[in-house]
Amino acid sequence: MARPYRSVLYIPAANARAMEKARGLAADAIIFDLEDAVAPDAKPAARAALAEALAQDYGPRARIVRINALTSAWGEEDARACADLPADAVLIPKVDGPADLDRVAALIPDTPLWAMMETPLGMLNAAAIAAHPRLQGMVMGTNDLAKELGSRTRPDRLPMMAALGLCLLAAKAHGVVIVDGVFNAFKDEDGLRAECEQGRDMGFDGKTLIHPAQLDIANAAFAPTEDEIALARRQIEAFEAAGAQGQGVAVVDGRIVENLHVDTARQTLDRARAIAELAQ
Repeated sequence: MARPYRSVLYIPAANARAMEKARGLAADAIIFDLEDAVAPDAKPAARAALAEALAQDYGPRARIVRINALTSAWGEEDARACADLPADAVLIPKVDGPADLDRVAALIPDTPLWAMMETPLGMLNAAAIAAHPRLQGMVMGTNDLAKELGSRTRPDRLPMMAALGLCLLAAKAHGVVIVDGVFNAFKDEDGLRAECEQGRDMGFDGKTLIHPAQLDIANAAFAPTEDEIALARRQIEAFEAAGAQGQGVAVVDGRIVENLHVDTARQTLDRARAIAELAQ
């Protein structure tokens, strides 16, 4: 069973109180941010505060550290510090290609790497980035990408579709986690729900979030519903019964059920079990 990444919450590493509070939040994963959320003069102190925070127990939540780019004044020191931190992954900003991952991998020998996908060149190199042997996850940086593209914000996210699709295909082809970009209007619950459902229907594993108030909506959107779980069980049972009678297909609710549907049904049940275990 794969670890769920329904909700991936950004927390500024400069905010000790927020990092402490995050230990009790219903987030599947936390991104401890040393980059955008930390002012330049606060970055050394944030690095020290992060080390103290990660010495605490975050339970089943995945701990991901977003470092500054190696091209910045802080990136290399961030990376070297991460080599000694108990993080589950290091998130690299503005990845344009595999070489950006190589440079960080040389400084951090063991920790899995994740890539922020937020540049036009990164979109064009998404498949090569996803194929990197150290990469385990991709995060859509839709705000930065929109800035680079000069695109406008629309509820249907039409300007983002090409980029979202390229990265999604790359991640699925190489078996890495991929989570959708943030929804900026954190008080707009209906808008967040719609964007979560869009990302879920496209195939994203979860969504990055900027506020704890967004957690419940993301967790619900990216989890199988009770109806989906019940249908998955019925599909498996019907297919197994058909197989016992020498038949290669079954019919459930007037629809054909074949091997591929059973595989999807098993994945649904595995996901539901993993989410249930995370909540224990």
